[in-house]
Amino acid sequence: MSSTLGKSSNTSAPGPSGIRYSVWKQVHKANQCLLPSLFTPLLTHGYHPQAMQKATGIVLDKPGKADYRTPASFRIIVLLKTVSIILERLSALRLVSPAHSLGLLFPNQCGSLAGLGCFDTVATLTHEVRLLQAASFKVSTLFLDVKGGFDNVCANKLPSILTKWGVTAYLVAWIKSFLSKHHCRLIFQGAPKVFCPVAVGTPQGSPISPLLFVLDIASLHPTIPQGLMISCVHNLTIMVSSDSVCSNIGALQHLSNIIQRPGADLGVVFSVPKTELIHRRTLKDR
Repeated sequence: MSSTLGKSSNTSAPGPSGIRYSVWKQVHKANQCLLPSLFTPLLTHGYHPQAMQKATGIVLDKPGKADYRTPASFRIIVLLKTVSIILERLSALRLVSPAHSLGLLFPNQCGSLAGLGCFDTVATLTHEVRLLQAASFKVSTLFLDVKGGFDNVCANKLPSILTKWGVTAYLVAWIKSFLSKHHCRLIFQGAPKVFCPVAVGTPQGSPISPLLFVLDIASLHPTIPQGLMISCVHNLTIMVSSDSVCSNIGALQHLSNIIQRPGADLGVVFSVPKTELIHRRTLKDR
């Protein structure tokens, strides 16, 4: 509990409760049994209280937009209750261990797990490209971006998948409860400031959201015999190599189709404007 609270910043916005992390740190310092006695029954019985599922959404305008009459011209920063975030961080710690031991995570998943970040993604990709180019192969890379990634996590499908994989029943029950019945109030000029039900999948800003998302899309990673696939949270990178760029294009089209079929079953859609294709040339090619 102390290590979990130590990762929480005292300056973070507290969400609708108004209680900052500094308060919970003082509570834990005064009585180290209080917070565990609160959280342990919730996890044991697989229940996330509805009172913890209320959030505040701060509506901010995106700079440089020509027209602010559409929702796409704004973004929402979601502030969750601090006591809920502490529980979610504890649940993430309990889930990540069986996720590794049961082989539920894609091995080349970066950016949402401890010790693996964007630098690892870039370094791995650069190394493999140079290795294949040294063997005189043509290398091509396709970048896919999952549209509204966290919103697609389903409160019914993901728990069923986790149960099938052998995750502990109490964790599955808590995750199903956590993904259900969210409420949010939006803060902007003229807003009614009332909580309304929202279907958000896994909420923005939650410490367990990235882990749940990468578990949800783990099935979207095919094996590539002469290439590489890397994921960085909601960004998928597919690299292939062959004797010609034309062959690479055919292989990438095939792999893209393979990914999109199970993706449709999960409600995953890829953003077309953010899709990029790169053919990597050597000095000799230029």
